[in-house]
Amino acid sequence: MSNYRRLTVAIATAAAFAAPGLASAQPAFRPGLGDLMTAFVQPRHVKLGLAGNAKNWPYAAYELDELREAFDDVAATVPKYRDLSVPDLIAATVKQPLAALDKAIAAKDANRFTAAYGQLTASCNACHQSTDHAVVVIQPPTEAAFPDQDFRRPAR
Repeated sequence: MSNYRRLTVAIATAAAFAAPGLASAQPAFRPGLGDLMTAFVQPRHVKLGLAGNAKNWPYAAYELDELREAFDDVAATVPKYRDLSVPDLIAATVKQPLAALDKAIAAKDANRFTAAYGQLTASCNACHQSTDHAVVVIQPPTEAAFPDQDFRRPAR
């Protein structure tokens, strides 16, 4: 084994033993509702819109499932916001639009998709208004926020 490799292994081993002590000294990161919405929900909303606009139905279905999972994760991580039940709030605002999106995607119907996506977006904004976050206004994406991703369905 070379000296460089031995040094690398020694440093990695020392770091592994030191990490538990360092971790306990650091406060735990507890993301807030806004952090989770921005990091997990909003990108899925954007990607779903872009996939639907491109009529990439398999990818739209995938992103719809990912969006549902993101909402579930948010509800599990932050079950209460102020005096509101986050799982109940999410169910009341997005359950119906997500179901409508499911049907539009299954039917491969661009017009139904656009209407359902608009309904989802309006529901998000209504939720923001009802929780005193009216300054957070969501809209359908006007351009790809992910320049390294092609949202068109691949040719086979």
